[in-house]
Amino acid sequence: MTPETYSWGALPLDGGRWRFRLWAPGLTGLTLRLEGRDLAMESESDGWFSLVTEAAAGDAYSYVLPDGRVVPDPASRRQAGDVHGASVLTAPAAPEVWHGRPWEEAVIYELHLGTFTHAGTCRAAIDELPLLAELGFTAIEIMPVAQFGGDRGWGYDGVLPYAPHPGYGTPEDLRALVAAAQEAGLMVLLDVVYNHFGPDGNYLNAYAPDFFDPDRQTPWGAGIDYTQGPVRRFFIENALYWLREFGFDGLRLDAIDQIRDPSRPDLLEELARELRAALPDRTIHLTTEDNRNITRLHAREGDGSVPLYSGEWNDDFHNAAHVAATGETEGYYEAYADDPWHHLGTALTEGFTIKGQGGRGEPSGHLPPVAFVDFLQNHDQIGNRARGDRLSTLADPAVLEALTSILLLSPHIPMVFMGDEYGETRPFLFFAGFEGDLAKAVTKGRRSEFAGFAAFNEEAVPDPIDRATFTASRLDRRRRGTPEGQAALERTRRLLALRAARVVPHLAGAGPESGRLLMAEDGVLAIDWTLNGAVLSLRADLGRGDAEVPRAQGDCFYRSARPDSGPWAAHYLRELT
Repeated sequence: MTPETYSWGALPLDGGRWRFRLWAPGLTGLTLRLEGRDLAMESESDGWFSLVTEAAAGDAYSYVLPDGRVVPDPASRRQAGDVHGASVLTAPAAPEVWHGRPWEEAVIYELHLGTFTHAGTCRAAIDELPLLAELGFTAIEIMPVAQFGGDRGWGYDGVLPYAPHPGYGTPEDLRALVAAAQEAGLMVLLDVVYNHFGPDGNYLNAYAPDFFDPDRQTPWGAGIDYTQGPVRRFFIENALYWLREFGFDGLRLDAIDQIRDPSRPDLLEELARELRAALPDRTIHLTTEDNRNITRLHAREGDGSVPLYSGEWNDDFHNAAHVAATGETEGYYEAYADDPWHHLGTALTEGFTIKGQGGRGEPSGHLPPVAFVDFLQNHDQIGNRARGDRLSTLADPAVLEALTSILLLSPHIPMVFMGDEYGETRPFLFFAGFEGDLAKAVTKGRRSEFAGFAAFNEEAVPDPIDRATFTASRLDRRRRGTPEGQAALERTRRLLALRAARVVPHLAGAGPESGRLLMAEDGVLAIDWTLNGAVLSLRADLGRGDAEVPRAQGDCFYRSARPDSGPWAAHYLRELT
């Protein structure tokens, strides 16, 4: 990686020199503070400042603004301390290249590094990877690691997108985690946030107010102006940085509905195309979260290849399944309360169920089934609840078992939240490590979120700033050793082995309009998917368990329970000749 690879930041040159570069169009002058020495930077065109000088890896540096404020490098690769202090010169790395796995093999395990293990570090997480691979997971997806204010948090309030959060370890520790996962056969996806900056430690507005769109606010902070060339490069180069220098197999882009860019091509398209062009020998997977239910970013080429994004998180599947499993209809579940079974069946056959109703969404059946990432739970759907409840504490066990088999054996890409493989019952709560007035505002805001819910009372909402809220969210590994935990692990292992043997071989080349919904009412689902060389069928009764269900052809390779013992789901495969 040469300095030409990155527009922003500090990078080494030959002869012990380093190049420092910052876009600061709001300033007339800028000073580099390097190991206690102040050096005037040179003004370039278009608001850039740069300086080439002797330095060494490990040196501390900051930028000094004309008003005397001292700020870190927004492209810092490592901090000496928190988000307010000095940055540390860190040379680029070139890890050994792993060529990855095809997208249709993906079975994703979402995890939060801080609560995945008791230590909450990259090195501690390495010890858990062999079991995940042995169970049949093929990918881990790590919640954001970009450095944020405080020592704990979900990661979505990052302010230094190039700097791994020190609470999880050093950049070398993160590379070691990626390498260990890939050695175990696991792809590694990273959740990145390109829609806003967090409230603690973001100094961009002090020297680059043009970074932000003055006419737009996101739900979490100032909207970003992606029409600015240096802003586009900041994010595109950040994506390249994670893939090139840490070896990640792909990225999940958070809440892209808040990335508004009138340019053509827009940021999202340009980013995807540049990543794929820059890494032609790598299998790169890009996924999105987007509440608009749009399809243009996930369209396939005529040969089935992926020009832009591999998959989209399918909230419709989760929301319909949650209503079916729990009967809850408050908040965003209300839109699925009219007929949760039809919503669930439609999500499984077509992807989206909200396809233009209320002006949101569009038909999605023309996308292949692997364009949708389905889940029964994720960090949001658990953590956005007042008490962080998991389905293991909310749903009938037989219904949850049947829904789990539907998730893991459908032709969509399944994702499991950490702990669900063994039936974790501990919550995953919203937590943060802010201090002072910001901490008080976060606590107040969290409680106000639930003021309109029927079961709300202020004492029932754990304080996100209280460290006990964070520690309560750690996985309880002891549950794995209980009879219930062992049974859940064995189900996970069996389901994922069946998926690999019976479903995955027919996903490559599976085309559009592959699903056919035969029945979806009163707890009954009957679905056929015509895939590549086979028909996969689902027959389920998630109600009383004794309804008359349309017959399916082929080999019944899994049944979650006996038909006469309550809710069940059965899966069939018929090879086509």
